[in-house]
Amino acid sequence: MSDASITGPEFAGKGYENEAQFGDYFALLKPRVMTLVVFTAAVGLLAAPVAVHPFVAFCAILFIAVGGGASGALNMWWDADIDAVMTRTKRRPIPAGKVTRDEALGFGLALSGFSVVFLGLASNWFAAGLLAFTIFFYVVIYTMWLKRWTPQNIVIGGAAGAFPPMIGWAVATGGISVDSVLMFCLTFMWTPPHFWALALFMRKDYDHAGVPMLTVTHGRRVTRNHILVYTLLLAALAIAMAFTSAGGPVYLSVALVLNALFVKGAYDIWRRDEEICEVDNFRAERKFFKLSLLYLFAHFGAILIEAVLSGFGLGGWA
Repeated sequence: MSDASITGPEFAGKGYENEAQFGDYFALLKPRVMTLVVFTAAVGLLAAPVAVHPFVAFCAILFIAVGGGASGALNMWWDADIDAVMTRTKRRPIPAGKVTRDEALGFGLALSGFSVVFLGLASNWFAAGLLAFTIFFYVVIYTMWLKRWTPQNIVIGGAAGAFPPMIGWAVATGGISVDSVLMFCLTFMWTPPHFWALALFMRKDYDHAGVPMLTVTHGRRVTRNHILVYTLLLAALAIAMAFTSAGGPVYLSVALVLNALFVKGAYDIWRRDEEICEVDNFRAERKFFKLSLLYLFAHFGAILIEAVLSGFGLGGWA
């Protein structure tokens, strides 16, 4: 993949005449995605039963964030061709002509090595190895292989975004546990309905880019069925987590309310037909997608509250 491979009308006039600015490189890190990475990793670290020195914790979360950003830069390097034809992504630094593919590749590789090595030095090498595997999984397994090959791309590839709380937990404990695996599963099961809802009202983007999302390969009706099934499984998992050591009454209250709303939203999507969707511009699907953004933050926020309360001997079911 090189700049020479960037051809076609979508790149017309983009000669990279202007020197890239700091903001362009920062955009390569996918800062909105990085926010979720940082938050879930921090919750995993703070919910662990082993205390971590504040400076070590800060450094660890910083290096995990850098690793997540490196994954984003490498994803944009590989996907520059399809980013250029999708409305949602055409303003990203490479298709916008702000950064070249080679620059994004070098930037991503440098940050990947930096984040893994320094996380190992700051905490432990198990956590660093888990971060390295996460970067590899997102870039190679998901971006280079699954994304353009199978409609199950987001199901399997969602594992990459589910690893951060496990990495945070590993920073504190040097390993994994049932609690960290359940936090992984919570994010893993949330990812498909979250992205399939987006795909329902952005299907034309994926059609034009040739990405085999479920909406493209099997249609919106099948996608709606999948959203409902995954949401029901997710709700059961999310509520069950309340009765682990990471959960408690605060988490249970949040989980009951949010999952009731989430299941209701999935049902509303499932029962709709395409004529109604075209008339109201996919109102229910957009509403469900917005709720899904709150969903994960609220669940991990509740886990964080339980961890803080436990520090004062108030958390959990004790």
